[in-house]
Amino acid sequence: MAIKTETIKHEHAGQSLHGMLAVDEAAPKPLPAVIISHAWAGRGQFECDKAKRLAELGYVGFAADLYGEAKVGGSTEENSKLMQPFLEDRPHLQSRLASVVETVKGLDGVDANRVAAIGFCFGGLCVLDLARTGADVRGVVSFHGLLGAPGNTSGSDIKAKILVLHGHDDPMVPVEQVVGLEKELTEAGADWQIHTYGGAMHAFTHPEANDPGMGTVYEPKADRRSWQSLVNFLEEVFD
Repeated sequence: MAIKTETIKHEHAGQSLHGMLAVDEAAPKPLPAVIISHAWAGRGQFECDKAKRLAELGYVGFAADLYGEAKVGGSTEENSKLMQPFLEDRPHLQSRLASVVETVKGLDGVDANRVAAIGFCFGGLCVLDLARTGADVRGVVSFHGLLGAPGNTSGSDIKAKILVLHGHDDPMVPVEQVVGLEKELTEAGADWQIHTYGGAMHAFTHPEANDPGMGTVYEPKADRRSWQSLVNFLEEVFD
């Protein structure tokens, strides 16, 4: 197996976005594609490694760059400064996500009818918003994502199957938000699942997360179990 990686540049709203594609060169094409939406720091090594792992599973992995120019924050303050404009303008975020989906669907070797999206932390919010807009993707998976509704998607027809992988002890996502999401997705007629991991906080999949005061701590069991849930989910949505 030879995993090829390549930077894919595309534009949205005047910004140059630098996605990272990973694919097994020897695999028969076209292949299903999985978009990875990054955490608040930006498209870093963590997301690129996930793209490679997905390529090893037989998919095209695409680590999206939502901030432009592959910007990556180096501190809590920088990360927040990069993320906040998108939290304050969810329609703009949704438009950017749609542009990523269209770019991926147009890539050589991608089966445009079989595309899914996953996201971590801020990226989990992103892929849920993608589903909320009625985007034509097979499924979305949120890993320890933020769950609050954007306020502009009520009544939308959710086409994507949804899997939410949530840490029970995540201080950034109170139980009320989980219940609110369940109600929202049920009213939208979505095919949804929420898996909650006991003893897991925010960022439970990130090996470098170790800040109990902030609520971001790596939890290896939840990391392993959530990845297996993703594998099972992708097999189902791409069947």
